[in-house]
Amino acid sequence: MANIENSAGKPDAGLVRKGLIEALFAAVLSLGMFVLYVGLKTDQNINNELIIVQRWGLLAIFVAIAAIGRFAMVVFVKPNIDRRKLRKAREGDLDISTEKSFFHRHFLKIALLALLLYPVVIVALVGAQGSLKWVDNFGIQILIYVMLAWGLNIVVGLAGLLDLGYVAFYAVGAYSYALLSSYFGLSFWLLLPLSGTLAALWGVILGFPVLRLRGDYLAIVTLAFGEIIRLVLINWTDVTKGTFGISSIPKATLFGIPFDATAGGFAKLFHLPMSSAYYKIFLFYLILALCMLTAYVTIRLRRMPIGRAWEALREDEIACRSLGINTVTTKLTAFATGAMFGGFAGSFFAARQGFVSPESFIFLESAVVLAIVVLGGMGSLTGIAIAAIVMVGGTEALREMNFLKAVFGPDFTPELYRMLLFGLAMVVVMLFKPRGFVGSREPTAFLKTRKAVSGSFTKEGHG
Repeated sequence: MANIENSAGKPDAGLVRKGLIEALFAAVLSLGMFVLYVGLKTDQNINNELIIVQRWGLLAIFVAIAAIGRFAMVVFVKPNIDRRKLRKAREGDLDISTEKSFFHRHFLKIALLALLLYPVVIVALVGAQGSLKWVDNFGIQILIYVMLAWGLNIVVGLAGLLDLGYVAFYAVGAYSYALLSSYFGLSFWLLLPLSGTLAALWGVILGFPVLRLRGDYLAIVTLAFGEIIRLVLINWTDVTKGTFGISSIPKATLFGIPFDATAGGFAKLFHLPMSSAYYKIFLFYLILALCMLTAYVTIRLRRMPIGRAWEALREDEIACRSLGINTVTTKLTAFATGAMFGGFAGSFFAARQGFVSPESFIFLESAVVLAIVVLGGMGSLTGIAIAAIVMVGGTEALREMNFLKAVFGPDFTPELYRMLLFGLAMVVVMLFKPRGFVGSREPTAFLKTRKAVSGSFTKEGHG
């Protein structure tokens, strides 16, 4: 412990020296990285000439944050983590949870109750019209990504099949609802299962060519599949209208009751003042029900033979074959099931937006959903939900951070930096929680007692 902390409880002189050196290195590195992006900015003057605006003060803030952060990490944070690990090792703590607190035992019930009361509380605080932003951007938007991530978790987290084209099934569901409702007048409740079925069919179509592929090769093929779907949507203009997209998509109804201003509309029928908030609240509870359906099906399937076959396939495909498991049907069921939930989310997205276009289904969407699955902890529904709230809700919260303009200038637009902060958050989480927010694993098969084992005892990315 001499190299971590001296007898007086203060940082060792050698450790401080190391921290200063690494802080200086971090400052130089950040200076080189941000000098052209933060320190210098191109703009146009009154004569429409391109000029360079110098922002050395803002650059100094970035460099200082990098240097101070690295110094604190080396001198204070890392030694503290090392001391805790050493103390656990000396005490023989195997990091296996045997007892849980009341909050941990009832966490899911508390979370579900909070979600059910969320729109009611928001309406009570800010009113019906004021709740639109909070229910839509911070409620529905996050729950859509939760459902997408839980669907992809079946393919990536349980079956171990790296899928970079998951947005294709999202697009199939959205366009299935948009086209069939616009041209044939079919209702949302009929097209919701139909969209999921069509997406599952495309999942099987994708599954057949990649049955013999694994790892990087599988990722490349699924990425190509997602791009093929997007290009078809752009170029098949006779059906999809290309880049113009499909507009005026019919909305979902509540048992046939529309959310409009007609005499038979929701507001007039229940003698309520006209407001678009009713439709958003209805959509919130609808996507919440779809998320609960996704979670229930995933939990049930994981405890069934097919779910254990997925986990066996994830751990070792060769051993899985030696046990007599049909890897063909196992992979196809994983692709089809995950794609089905992507189709459900896509049809809901089309009903919520009322407009779909190929720009909504680019590769970045697949990357974001996959990042949520990895950051949350592959196979963990709770961890994935937490990751979706942090990542998607965090980027949406940037729109509300107007106080940052007082720090970085009136021209600063926080939401333009959402992907930069998203990438930074991924780096930080992977450094401190390499197995995701929830790294523990509860086995589906156990002897006598079920024990949640820490991610430290599982292979990284598995378990």
